[in-house]
Amino acid sequence: MKLVIDESRCKGCNLCTMVCPYHIFQEGDRLNERGIIVPRLDRPERCPNCRLQKLYGRRLCGACALICPDQAIHWDEEKPYEAQKVVIEY
Repeated sequence: MKLVIDESRCKGCNLCTMVCPYHIFQEGDRLNERGIIVPRLDRPERCPNCRLQKLYGRRLCGACALICPDQAIHWDEEKPYEAQKVVIEY
């Protein structure tokens, strides 16, 4: 699972930055196409909901998605890890 902020829906209220117990949201520093400063994700891998949701079969936190008045925060499925061949040259 991967945490995603839908920039087209976000209105820049920064409620997610205040409620996240893992502090994965930071106040944004750039404008989106509507001229709103959208929060940015700072190391979202710290969120246990993203990492452990499949293991436990349920959401573990989700405070950011629950507090968002515009429903701009959601989780996307990621492709499973694909093994890649690595060649080491000496």
